[in-house]
Amino acid sequence: MDEEHEPEDVIDSGTAPVTGTGGKGDGGGWWRRARAASGSGARAGTGTDAGPAAGTGTGTSRWPQPLIVSVTAMAAIGMLTLAVIVHSSPARAGAGASAPSSAPPTTRGPSPSVSTPPTTPPTTSPPAAAPVPTITVTAASAAPSPSAGRTVADAVTALPGSDTGDVAVAVTDLDGDEVAGYDSAEDSDDDTYDTASIVKVDILAALLLRKQSAGTRMTERERDLATAMIEASDNDAATALWDTIGGSAGLDAANDTLGLAHTSGGSGELWGLTQTTAKDQVTLLRAVFGSHSPLSAASRTYIAGLMRSVETGQRWGVSAADSDDSGYALKNGWLQRSATGLWDINSIGLVTYQGHELLICVLSAGQHSEAGGIDLVEDVATAAAQAFTAAA
Repeated sequence: MDEEHEPEDVIDSGTAPVTGTGGKGDGGGWWRRARAASGSGARAGTGTDAGPAAGTGTGTSRWPQPLIVSVTAMAAIGMLTLAVIVHSSPARAGAGASAPSSAPPTTRGPSPSVSTPPTTPPTTSPPAAAPVPTITVTAASAAPSPSAGRTVADAVTALPGSDTGDVAVAVTDLDGDEVAGYDSAEDSDDDTYDTASIVKVDILAALLLRKQSAGTRMTERERDLATAMIEASDNDAATALWDTIGGSAGLDAANDTLGLAHTSGGSGELWGLTQTTAKDQVTLLRAVFGSHSPLSAASRTYIAGLMRSVETGQRWGVSAADSDDSGYALKNGWLQRSATGLWDINSIGLVTYQGHELLICVLSAGQHSEAGGIDLVEDVATAAAQAFTAAA
């Protein structure tokens, strides 16, 4: 790594020593968020039936006209008699009768393969009289999928060492809407973590938003600083660009645009102590890698390219969850707190797991060693990717 232990034990933030840390509660919490989505029922199959073609023929003999009239009359009488019989016969098989919704058959459940779903999905809950097996999804009654949030939480808490310090994770599919995650602190929505160097992605996004608004381009020096800040995690470069965007006020203004509701910039030059949540970092990743973003396509491509080119020694973290060797993009952060000697180890990025492009953030605090924190972050990222895709 490019950063060394300073006498005052301030690493990665490029700042003066910090005299205290924010407290975090014990316990655990899991959460799951899905954007409102509209859907349509499965379309019923259609088909046509054709009757057998009538045969035709020719001959040389002719029947006497009275006989033809007699035969015709007898055929008409026979058809009339048959129609009366059919009309008066009760429907024994019940094929044309529908059972009352309050009394479904008790011998078997509904058969989605033969039932026709409604053209428009109902706006109310489906009738209790027509239960759907848990493995079946129909337009009229969608069986609830397992909670991705609970699945991720169970996977993380089962990891050895997951009870060391605090850890939070958020994961989502790049092409999906659902975000699942876990935070070892009880108040998972409000509890925040030091960003350390992962804030450097946010700093660059803020700079590019300013350029877009002003209709200007990055200078050559700014591009050199951005490359050093992301690829090599250079702190001096980060400080220079932090000042360019206006420090914490500039970062907070950019985050209002990007939708990071629980992230606040560090005071003064303490950009490494910017506070954030795992969900906010996934929101930032979606702004970088998603198509619907305040960042222009050129800005997104620029940031993603730098995140795909980090130095070899800094490619640990969420990259452990990349199973397809199709390329990943990430930014890591590591910071030893001077007051406690404990470590913040963080990682954010885009990985491909079993064909799914996933945005993952893992934040941790209170880790006893840098190496142990890195191991935990990688284990959590992998477990979250596995659990999330399994529950999808």
